[in-house]
Amino acid sequence: MDERAGGGVSLDPNKERLVMTSIHGGFNKFMGSRDSDFDSPKSVDPFFVPSHLASSNYIRKLKKEYEAKILRAAKESKLPPSASRSALRSSEFTQPRLPAGSHRGISHSVVERPPLPEEISDVAPLPSRWNKDDLWGSIEVHSDGQSVEYTGSRSLHDRDQEAAAVRANHPMPSQCGLYYFEVSIVHGRRDDTNIAIGFSTKQAATSRPIGWEADCVGYHGDDGRCFTGSNAGQSYGPEFNTGDVIGCGVNFLEHTAFFTKNGVNLGTVSSDVTRDRIYPAVSLRKPREHIMVNFGQSPFVFDIDNMMNEQRNSIQAEIQSTDASILEPGMGETDLIHALILQFLQHDGYVETARAFAEDIRQQKEALNLDPNVTIEGINIRDDKDAHNRQRIRKSILDGDIDGALKLTNKCYPQVLHDNEVINFKLRCRKFIELVRLAAQMRAEAELKKRNELLSSEGGTALGMDIDDDDEEEEDESWAWKQQMNAETAEQSLAKVTALEQEMLHYGQTLGARYADDARPEFSKTLAEIWSLVAYSNPLKEPKVSHLLDRKGRVAVAEELNACILSSLGKSSCASLEKLYAQTCVLLDEIGQDGGPGAFISVQDVVRAAWDFVSPS
Repeated sequence: MDERAGGGVSLDPNKERLVMTSIHGGFNKFMGSRDSDFDSPKSVDPFFVPSHLASSNYIRKLKKEYEAKILRAAKESKLPPSASRSALRSSEFTQPRLPAGSHRGISHSVVERPPLPEEISDVAPLPSRWNKDDLWGSIEVHSDGQSVEYTGSRSLHDRDQEAAAVRANHPMPSQCGLYYFEVSIVHGRRDDTNIAIGFSTKQAATSRPIGWEADCVGYHGDDGRCFTGSNAGQSYGPEFNTGDVIGCGVNFLEHTAFFTKNGVNLGTVSSDVTRDRIYPAVSLRKPREHIMVNFGQSPFVFDIDNMMNEQRNSIQAEIQSTDASILEPGMGETDLIHALILQFLQHDGYVETARAFAEDIRQQKEALNLDPNVTIEGINIRDDKDAHNRQRIRKSILDGDIDGALKLTNKCYPQVLHDNEVINFKLRCRKFIELVRLAAQMRAEAELKKRNELLSSEGGTALGMDIDDDDEEEEDESWAWKQQMNAETAEQSLAKVTALEQEMLHYGQTLGARYADDARPEFSKTLAEIWSLVAYSNPLKEPKVSHLLDRKGRVAVAEELNACILSSLGKSSCASLEKLYAQTCVLLDEIGQDGGPGAFISVQDVVRAAWDFVSPS
């Protein structure tokens, strides 16, 4: 997730600091990452992002699925060859052995049922290579999956074969809105290149040129004609030959297809493209004809990014022209935005920030007021005891002071933890995580001090400290114990660390005993995960478990506890602005499923643009 830890907008730095990205996590679940590079196991195709889709909701969802897939593959790769995937699933949680005779009851079928197929997904994958199992036998797909070469002859035996075609491994995903790929002509007979490029359905025969079958479109190199579902083509563009790069695109919003040659758009060829499953396809006809495809793994010759931006700008302009006054009768768009922000600030306990913002609004209105007889009324922000309490509890969690948060919660809202066992469990687990984190930091510091004392006695040079990259951003959090350790000898520090580690182990054992009889699998899984931290001398530097110690985990727990407190007070757990944001994301997903306008618009990009404006890097 792309977050600027510690970044924020401060309206009153002496009183409060509103940190939208790292302190408040209400919007984090809707925000995607800009990163697109992954290391994938050999069993999973490499992840790639066509440039024009980089900021789309489609790619964000596809990336999440890919991350889940490589995690599954990584887990499976650690199992012995004889282990099944069902065994992996059952081993992820600590489960009791089944009683004798359980094969006659439901418990057996629940534990050992096969996992859901990976193919079941709401997100269609991108085509990434030619399908070796979906072609005519006269052509060969090279080992890279991108190159195709005609290997057949044109003897009398082949007269019934009009061409040899191959389709991609996946259909064009309509969810992306605008799909595009390019084909390079590696070799073709000069003035007689019988290569056709386009798309076809799965039902189309692979022994005929692309475009001759129903619901297929193909641009042919020998005569420059375009064929749309019949063998009677229409004049379209220039012929193409060796060295040319031919692109094919489909705009699912407008139901149109187009082709490009060497970066030049040749125009629309069809205005009735189906949103059904259509596959990128090519057909070859002559010996030695050879092509190579680019599904977006490399930059395109044609500027598809500009076409995508034009489509987005058109939809954005339509959105901007919408009358927002109908959202809240009697309130203009600016006033509505101000009201949403103020309600968000008060809802989340930023009372002083809300007051500063309200005063800023009053001053702006006063500056724009041209009538001296008109008094500009301010916005009254009431004191909210619960808001202050919730802020104090949140701050304790974000500072890693879980005991403080528990004490404040039990004092101010004694029923919340009793009525919400899940958040109670998460807080106690977070306390264990914070003990592990602190112990690891202190041990690294103490051992370094011991080495430096030894080097100093031998006339050597002291070593520098590098405990945790995050410490530079939040040094004040650990300043107290660092200051104290600086005044101690190495032996004193190590003794204190040992005592802390004993406390950590005792607390972990007590926590495990507390939930030993709890049958909820998510509890046992979490306990197993956090207990694994003690297996490493410095878990902060261990890639397999360091994510468990990430400070972002504090944000999630703080937000969940805040939601529970609000619910106990009969208030909504989400501010109106958060609800509006979430509803907009869902709406865009809904109207973007088949390539509709939602496929071209991303709320995340709007938020990031606003954030970059107020907090330029």
